[in-house]
Amino acid sequence: MPDQLPTHAGPFALGTFASGASGEAGFPGLITGGRVRDLSDLVPSIRALVEEWDSWLPRLEDLARSTEGTWHELAALRVLTPIEPGQILQSGANYRKHVVDLVAAEKESVHGATPEEARADAELMMDERARNGVPYVFLGSPRAISGPYDDIVLPALGEQHDWELELALVIGKSGKNIAAEDAMDYVAGYTISNDLTTRDRLYRPDLKAIGTDWFTAKNADTFLPTGPFLVPAAFVGDPGDLRITLRHNGVVRQDESTKDMIFDIPRLIAYVSTTTTLRPGDLLLTGSPAGNGAHWGVFLKPGDVVESEITGLGHQRNTVRSGQ
Repeated sequence: MPDQLPTHAGPFALGTFASGASGEAGFPGLITGGRVRDLSDLVPSIRALVEEWDSWLPRLEDLARSTEGTWHELAALRVLTPIEPGQILQSGANYRKHVVDLVAAEKESVHGATPEEARADAELMMDERARNGVPYVFLGSPRAISGPYDDIVLPALGEQHDWELELALVIGKSGKNIAAEDAMDYVAGYTISNDLTTRDRLYRPDLKAIGTDWFTAKNADTFLPTGPFLVPAAFVGDPGDLRITLRHNGVVRQDESTKDMIFDIPRLIAYVSTTTTLRPGDLLLTGSPAGNGAHWGVFLKPGDVVESEITGLGHQRNTVRSGQ
């Protein structure tokens, strides 16, 4: 556990915890007031609980008030990633300021526009995209997931290892072709994910016509620190008005509201559900705001510390080390 215990919105949250050495299988738990109720006598995993979300939610409220069962002090436990997801759906280029910065920079460097012209054009492009465009979504590997306080292990290949802090939502019931106005009914809760990317492995020089290599750039082991908790949606408030903050070696690098999303959560859910059936336990990442390492010209190195938080969802603290 970190020195500072993670806090969360609402009277309780859910997670997966371990009491022994690294490598021990975790147990599902309900956390309230700095204590964790072991739920393994009732359900095998948080994923299984989310699969029956509507029936479990009122039971969790009763359990949080009860003294029965096995309870642990949170400070004595290791906090693992809260849920083993089904699909991991990742939204790219979904924060307005971030994308405007990228588009404006290209217009200046490639097309010779002035800074004012470049930014004005980029703003108009984002207005049009928000009105008539669609989200950009790709799949991630569940094997990339790691815990909120685990080390980030840099792969041997690549040098530009970057951070991308994101609000992640957990789907709570199955659906296909979900209407945007109904989409929030499908959200069980929220957690934090840091969608790490090796920038200099993102583009394939040998396959320029195909372009990007999302598998290699984004799915290294430990490249998706997730957690600490699954906070029920009812406790989070407006997910379109949360603060996302990331510090790299103590320096604030990302600090933005989820208000800056181009496509909000209902539109993201509606869009992805036209292609794939969403099922309980699926994880949907909603994009990352401006301030990644590429923006600052700073990338992750062994010994670095990344600290991340989102309003009401707790915090992460990951130390970077080399995998070589």
